Amino acid sequence: MTFTVVPHACLRPLNTFGVEARAARLIEVDQPADLQAAVAEACAMPPLLVLGAGSNVLFTGDFPGTVVHLGTRGRRVLESRGADAVVEAEAGENWDAFVRWTLAEGLFGLENLSLIPGTVGASPIQNVGAYGVEVCERFDALSAIDLGTLARREFSAADCAFGYRDSVFKHAEAGRWLIERVRFRLSRLPRPRLDYADLRNELEARGLVQPTPTDVADAVTAIRRRKLPDPAELGNAGSFFKNPVLSEGEARALRAREPDIVCWRDARGIKLSAAWMIERCGWKGVRDGDAGVHASHALVLVNHGRASGAQILALAERIRASVLQRFGVALEPEPLIR
Repeated sequence: MTFTVVPHACLRPLNTFGVEARAARLIEVDQPADLQAAVAEACAMPPLLVLGAGSNVLFTGDFPGTVVHLGTRGRRVLESRGADAVVEAEAGENWDAFVRWTLAEGLFGLENLSLIPGTVGASPIQNVGAYGVEVCERFDALSAIDLGTLARREFSAADCAFGYRDSVFKHAEAGRWLIERVRFRLSRLPRPRLDYADLRNELEARGLVQPTPTDVADAVTAIRRRKLPDPAELGNAGSFFKNPVLSEGEARALRAREPDIVCWRDARGIKLSAAWMIERCGWKGVRDGDAGVHASHALVLVNHGRASGAQILALAERIRASVLQRFGVALEPEPLIR
């Protein structure tokens, strides 16, 4: 056995909110070949929770079962035909490092997703997205282990049922699978996606009229560093709430009451700015003990030091209630709440 089993393990260094919590047992696994054996060991003390970088979870108390912490590494080009290539990475790979590796390999398509916290294995679960691109657009397939039977299965894009910050792994198949590795279909032909005004403005400020994919990655990184706090300095999990999506009729009725509401059209309907609504409700920069809302970005809840997960969740619920009361819109949290 080459993985590590730790009883009564502290989870504070394994979640970017930095909240205190303990697991009855923690299994640290670094080698892809050990994953099945590690899962078999974990099954002896359920429930099970698979944890990568801990950048999309809020622990509101101790976890009564086994946490499997993935530290698996490895990335490779599987096939390259003309302008197209398929790359694969192990689930424990740092997402941003993986994006930068693809660019160094001359492979493009993920640059708008630079500096998103987390691991490669978490990216399809959340269908991470930023600056006009979602993982599902570049996704090819993934391999996963059934936490109940230890059987392996391949998932296509259709199998994953991707939606806005959503996938089958958050609903019908929630808690059933450990993602081992993920494959992406990328291109050697640069086709920068510059749909977002913030991104275009950043590139213009840098004097880049025809930006390369690496220029786009650098610009996205700079924007994110300005807007979002570093979890190493201020505990957070990035955007805490999803941007709600309304139908045309619902959005029309809301605009009649709130004519200056920030919204935009996408493939799923009319998307509202959750940050704008939260700020209008007066929450930006609010601090309640050590739980707070970031002073520069109303969508980011933060831990100023010793806040518990329960205190952060209580603040989130107060924010949700006020937005619902004023705008009639129910906000949905992005992080997994345990």
